[in-house]
Amino acid sequence: MVPQDSLLIILVRLIKLIPIAPKPKQRKRGRTKTYPDQLFLKALVIMIVRQVHTPSGLLAILAQATQEMQVLRQELSLGDNRFPCRRTWERRLASIPDSLPTQIACLGGFLLDLLGLWTKSACAAAIDSTVLIARGGVWHKKDREKGEVPHTSIDTQAHWTKSGWHGWIYGWKLHIVVSAACNVWLPLAAEVTSANIADNEQAPALISVLPPNLRFLLGDQHYHDQTLSQQCDSRGCTLVTSFTGKNNPYLHHDDGVEVRKILHKTRSIAIENFNEHFKAIFDVHGSVPTKGLVATQRFVLSAVFVYQLAILYCFLQNLDLRVGLKALLKAA
Repeated sequence: MVPQDSLLIILVRLIKLIPIAPKPKQRKRGRTKTYPDQLFLKALVIMIVRQVHTPSGLLAILAQATQEMQVLRQELSLGDNRFPCRRTWERRLASIPDSLPTQIACLGGFLLDLLGLWTKSACAAAIDSTVLIARGGVWHKKDREKGEVPHTSIDTQAHWTKSGWHGWIYGWKLHIVVSAACNVWLPLAAEVTSANIADNEQAPALISVLPPNLRFLLGDQHYHDQTLSQQCDSRGCTLVTSFTGKNNPYLHHDDGVEVRKILHKTRSIAIENFNEHFKAIFDVHGSVPTKGLVATQRFVLSAVFVYQLAILYCFLQNLDLRVGLKALLKAA
């Protein structure tokens, strides 16, 4: 990296320093892919930083005759200067959400070791989901049951959920696991679904990719599930959740009450602050800028991936790992 490189170019080139998640061993029909997955991860960084969310938008900014875009176009080309055609961009960017959760987990584990987070604090993580509002109008239940779409702005692949703070919301859910009990909110696993998917239903996929040295997984009452507890036990970690008693929801006098209070506060500090931090950085306190499940998964999961890259950049530059990330990415 040379001093005249823009921050965006530096972030794109960081892809070369990170491990690429291995693909599942499956025999698929068709010819071998010409362009590696690493190339499309670079493209995602450009799309998030420059706030474009379609392949055509990406190609439009890469076509600009600036020195920065010429360098980035070279980064997205093979050694013999072959550059993917529009159809290749559309096809590969449509399929990349399937592999992004694995890549996020892979990079999360890499950063966990690089930063030495769990050598300085408890090997703990917090799990939760946060609701993202769908773009356009809402599809009311009565219209959905009739199969009627009153307005073309409605994203019919989104769904309803009820938030304890905000009431009924039409949109999506980001299911996320972040490091807890330390000074960095590091994403370790992530998935995006329609908002009606229950937290405990999506949790097994998140838990299965968490680092093996995890000892405590902290969740709220939505994760108070025997199946999840058994899954955690089988991998050597303890699932700690809040729960409501049947007879008296506030009457808990067992020996673990005081310990759970500390752990629940630790969970809240980590996950609640991360969710607000993430939404502020990527401007999703309002609606998401995308429409449809695939486009929304690509945008949100790419944003999590770029958040991880920003932490890596700050670590390499000896910057604060939590403060100033929004300004950093805006400056790129």
